[in-house]
Amino acid sequence: MQLVKLGPDFGVEVRGVTIQDVARDDSVYRQVRAAFEEHSVLLFRGQELTDEDQLAFSAKFGPPEPTKVNAIGSGTFYVHLRNIDPETGKIVPTSHRLWLTNKANQFWHTDSSFKAIPALTSVLSGRIIPPSGGETEFVSTRRAFERLPESRRAQLRRMVALHSFATSRDRISPTLMNDEERRSLPPVRWRLVWRNPANNTESLYIASHIYAIEGMESEGRALIDELEELATAPGRSWEHSWRAGDVVMWDNRATMHRGRPWPEDIGRYMVRTTISATAADGLELVRPMALAA
Repeated sequence: MQLVKLGPDFGVEVRGVTIQDVARDDSVYRQVRAAFEEHSVLLFRGQELTDEDQLAFSAKFGPPEPTKVNAIGSGTFYVHLRNIDPETGKIVPTSHRLWLTNKANQFWHTDSSFKAIPALTSVLSGRIIPPSGGETEFVSTRRAFERLPESRRAQLRRMVALHSFATSRDRISPTLMNDEERRSLPPVRWRLVWRNPANNTESLYIASHIYAIEGMESEGRALIDELEELATAPGRSWEHSWRAGDVVMWDNRATMHRGRPWPEDIGRYMVRTTISATAADGLELVRPMALAA
């Protein structure tokens, strides 16, 4: 297995193994897992895979997360990200829910921070790729936290953020979520800093889903904006230009990402699987009740 640097201080391309190798060989998995913990974003090029292959690979890292209510793929472990109507095969108009969802994904975010059990990792595979546009851009919230002085880090460790899926979706349209989806995804509370027990590193746990800092008024919104600007400062991101057969996985504890737009008359189809965080991934450390009195 070879690792080739991608981003300014995070992210590598993994060469010499396939996702099927990882799924069936524990020794290969351990090498890839170590790379994941260290580099946060992994790219596998030229993968020939089925949905089942992707799920088997993903499940090596933990329990698969069921797709939420009202999403394409609801009731399964697959999220289908597309602007193509699955019934007609035609590109949907820009007013369609599929396009609006794509626009919401263009905010900086980390997946599933709005859920009662957040995500460890997301695995995204490129199936139909436009010739231009549609990139995915990443930043390291671990490196952002490291750039802060220790006095500031100590303050942030004591803070709790409030997350809600409606926060990001309502920025696009108040009708993007229906009543059932809102009931199924009530707001949640997470510490603002996530410590990874595998290597004792710490990361800002921020996303477009945050709407407040507990115990703070307007200054909480200003703090959220400040931390996002810190993480996404010029020169700190890596943008992945997709090819069919690419598989990218990222650490939702230690990164943010966003999709980039592409021409409205061009089809794009991606499949995402998501793995829930567990106590071994530091889940208990990010729960607010774990804060010291």
